[in-house]
Amino acid sequence: MGRTTSDAKPGTGPNTVPGAVPDTSLGGAQAEPGAAAAGAPGAGRAAAAPGASDAAHGGGAARTSGAGESAAVAGSQGPASDGQGPASGAQDPGSDGQVPGSDALDDGKAPRGAKLAAAAVNQASVWNIANLLTMLRLLLVPAFVALMLADGGYDPAWRSLAWAAFAIAMITDLFDGHLARTYNLVTDFGKIADPIADKAIMGAALICLSALGDLPWWVTGVILGRELGITLLRFLVIRYGVIPASRGGKLKTLTQGVAVGMYVLALTGWLATLRWWVMAAAVVLTVLTGLDYVKQAIVLRRQGIAARKAALEEKEA
Repeated sequence: MGRTTSDAKPGTGPNTVPGAVPDTSLGGAQAEPGAAAAGAPGAGRAAAAPGASDAAHGGGAARTSGAGESAAVAGSQGPASDGQGPASGAQDPGSDGQVPGSDALDDGKAPRGAKLAAAAVNQASVWNIANLLTMLRLLLVPAFVALMLADGGYDPAWRSLAWAAFAIAMITDLFDGHLARTYNLVTDFGKIADPIADKAIMGAALICLSALGDLPWWVTGVILGRELGITLLRFLVIRYGVIPASRGGKLKTLTQGVAVGMYVLALTGWLATLRWWVMAAAVVLTVLTGLDYVKQAIVLRRQGIAARKAALEEKEA
């Protein structure tokens, strides 16, 4: 009572004498060293270790006598069992050892529908903070024009409100690009709408100032001609690469914003003289940086053509 019996023949246990022939009859299993079932007197239960159970044909169930009970090991091998221990990785017949539905994860592939979910997230990201600031800047353009031309365009109060709208637009221009790059909020909408908003607010301010007689038309023509020309040039050479924004270009943008903002305000005295010099510096930077971008575009195009030619020659060779 309370003691397990083994079907293994004498000489097939852990202390088998070298040269002894193990029992290979149906239902016999070679016991691994240290894998014998241990049973305490009177305990009434014997635990069968993996690899130590009787591998009966199609069964693998441990047998006990009397009141003894045995714990069958899950996933015991069938008729093709070689009696290996835990290192053999016993599996259920027909099982690949994976949890149902987890094959895609174990193979390193994305679960079904993951690409669709990612696409949905990207579409939703159009309404991020960076794009909202760009939309705000676009909406400020007509508001700025209305305030700038209100009451004939020479009322200091309305000009101050117009300056506030222009300042908000320029400040948001500094933040939307930074937020998009820092938090990975770059979208196709932002790539298109951001430069349009920049040119729209600056162009509206320059045209209004020239229309009111505060700024010579040639200054407006130089600045807007440069901005539109460089934008077109970027699209023409984009097949060869991207022209990066230079420090001179950033300084130009800052100087233009300060100069135009000072002209929007109804300044008098030495401040009116100062704004003239600031606008002169903005025009000089506009021309110099424009020439630098043209030079970069020419070099980039030559390098792109040379790289394509070398690739074709290497392919033909």
